[in-house]
Amino acid sequence: MGQKIHPVGFRVGVIRGFDSHWFYGKKGYGPALVLDDKIRRYIKHRTGLGNVSRVEIERAANRIKVTIFTARPGAIIGRGGKGIDELTDTLNRMVRRDDPTSVVQVNVTEVRQPELDAQLVAENIAIQLEKRISHRRAMRQAMTRVMRMNGRGIKVQVAGRLGGSEIARREGDKVGKIPLHTIRADIDYGMATAHTVYGSVGIKVWIYKGEVLPDRRMRVDEVDRPQQRRPRREQREEEPVAAFAATQSEPAPAEPAEGGQA
Repeated sequence: MGQKIHPVGFRVGVIRGFDSHWFYGKKGYGPALVLDDKIRRYIKHRTGLGNVSRVEIERAANRIKVTIFTARPGAIIGRGGKGIDELTDTLNRMVRRDDPTSVVQVNVTEVRQPELDAQLVAENIAIQLEKRISHRRAMRQAMTRVMRMNGRGIKVQVAGRLGGSEIARREGDKVGKIPLHTIRADIDYGMATAHTVYGSVGIKVWIYKGEVLPDRRMRVDEVDRPQQRRPRREQREEEPVAAFAATQSEPAPAEPAEGGQA
């Protein structure tokens, strides 16, 4: 079962949150979900491969806040903010078809370590495959970069007409450890498609970044416990001093007389 479930959805609510932050009833849920998908697809199509990691959408009344996580903020913002203004205008026209009062606000957030972002790694491999680079070399370079950035493990899988062969096959490689069944393990998952001249090649990437441990909550008795231990620790510190003083107070043993035998 661990091979078939989505690693991100498996951990939502435990160590990860949702990419969409809003609530609707039965009437508005469907249109809002379809509109979110349209916004994400348009942003992906506009920016191209290897730029956008994920898109978070937050709704409050008639305001829609779109946050784009990217490794290249300058490519989206544009010179003098021209690119982000055009994107905002296009999204506003898209949204106001259903609700004329809606307003879209676009924010851009930089991804600090793109080498540890599974979606960006998968799209980077797809770009290399479209340039006719060997899939083994692209996979090996991606795994090397992840381990160099202190990643705990990475698994890459490519499937399709690899190298232009007549029959499709699937190949994968792995370095480090990927605990898919451990919910507290922070595993990032991404997939991309390389559209080559001889067919489409799918890429899947799993990156293990470490464990997310829950915050330890101290109980009331744990807060009071150090105050109870303090006298005992002071008593243990005084015991060696008292023992040493007792040895010093004892009289020294008498020396045997000269020429006598014991």
